[in-house]
Amino acid sequence: MSEALRHYERAVALCPESAACRGNRAAALIGLGRLADALHECEEAVRLDPVSGRAHSRVAGVCLRLGMIDKARRHFTQAGHLQHSDPAEWHKLQEVEVHLGRCTDARKIGDWKSALREADAAIAAGADSSQLLLALRSEALLRLHKLEEAESTLASLLKLDSALPSSLTAAKLSGMLAESYIHIVQAQVDMAFGRFDTAVAAAEKARDLDPGNAEIGMVLNNVRLVAKAREQGNDLFKAAKFLDASIAYGEGLKYDPLNSVLHCNRAACWSKLEKWGKAVDDCNEALRIQPNYTKALLRRAASYAKLERWVDCVRDYEVLRKEFPSDKEVAEALFHAQIALKATRGEDVSNMKFGGEVEMVSNVEQLNAAISSPGVTVVYFMSTMNQQCTQITPSINILCTECPSVNFLKVKLAASPGTRHQPPEHFHHLRSYSPLSMSIRKTVRWKSPSFPISCRFRLFTVHIPTH
Repeated sequence: MSEALRHYERAVALCPESAACRGNRAAALIGLGRLADALHECEEAVRLDPVSGRAHSRVAGVCLRLGMIDKARRHFTQAGHLQHSDPAEWHKLQEVEVHLGRCTDARKIGDWKSALREADAAIAAGADSSQLLLALRSEALLRLHKLEEAESTLASLLKLDSALPSSLTAAKLSGMLAESYIHIVQAQVDMAFGRFDTAVAAAEKARDLDPGNAEIGMVLNNVRLVAKAREQGNDLFKAAKFLDASIAYGEGLKYDPLNSVLHCNRAACWSKLEKWGKAVDDCNEALRIQPNYTKALLRRAASYAKLERWVDCVRDYEVLRKEFPSDKEVAEALFHAQIALKATRGEDVSNMKFGGEVEMVSNVEQLNAAISSPGVTVVYFMSTMNQQCTQITPSINILCTECPSVNFLKVKLAASPGTRHQPPEHFHHLRSYSPLSMSIRKTVRWKSPSFPISCRFRLFTVHIPTH
């Protein structure tokens, strides 16, 4: 399509007054998603050939995709007068108009589920590049606490052709200019993610474009007050005035009660004040608003540990462990929470320790002590003269990091070429050592996402008699 556009641009340069050349260039631009440029070319084609039904139909189609309903209707009507009417396109226009009307009505009464449903329906019906509809969709998602989707939708909106036609920017939604509304939605999404400075800037842009709009003025005032409260709270927190900081964050929440960042920040204050129950409450609220808020989940897990609510603590750390498999601090916190939970259930947790590193074993006594301790132990026998052992060693180290609650032992075999795979003499008697016995349970293959070599391990069941 890019190559076709280059050819059409050369044709336009040679014949700038040719409606056909303009129309062909418009078609190529539509194929490349450059709808604002395409609309300009379509309008030029209509200017050059006002009686071309094809040109009017093409203008109408682009306007429909951009959500310019009135303009699309005018050109579809003109195309019909010129015997170039398409019933399917008329049906699309009517569908988009109905769904857009329902969406704006739902927004007025705060029915965000209906607003989202109708915005999606209008987009699916044909207005797939309407910045106004995408902004409506983003706002509805934000109000429904689907923050990631709201941000993703806003990002899609901002990627659209920025050269908006003046007729589109002048369109209004409940008395608000469309361009101003887009900035207002952007400000609210930025606020939800803690980008307070950019939120203020976006709201101020909306005010500059539409200074007399009451809704914009109210949003700008709230954004400024919340941003100021957050700044004051941060300054007080840095000064170790944690109670005052919690009050400052609370002031911000009066203006934006659904701000997950302020709830999480206040939870940090409660933690410093050792008010663990209040910390949990604020973390719960932050996670209700933003379910994937990692910082809030970390703070709640730590607060559960202080409250000795080990079941809840383990549950949170297990979620974090899945999300951050290489984070040693999370792994260690999960391990200690699991140990505490086992202890409350009367299980033996003596001598259980956090791993994370491969431990070198140099004598049989050290090996006996390690495999006799509670928990899971993996013994890795290796020979420096064996190439496969050398290749597998990095994977063992990675596996050890990913499974810190497992004890990893490395037994280095000082084998000669003639006696490779044979353990040193002081390990031979393990085969007949009566207090313990080891049997091969299964052979598995393991491949770490961090290491390209697929390794095979034999897992042993270690039977230790009780006395």
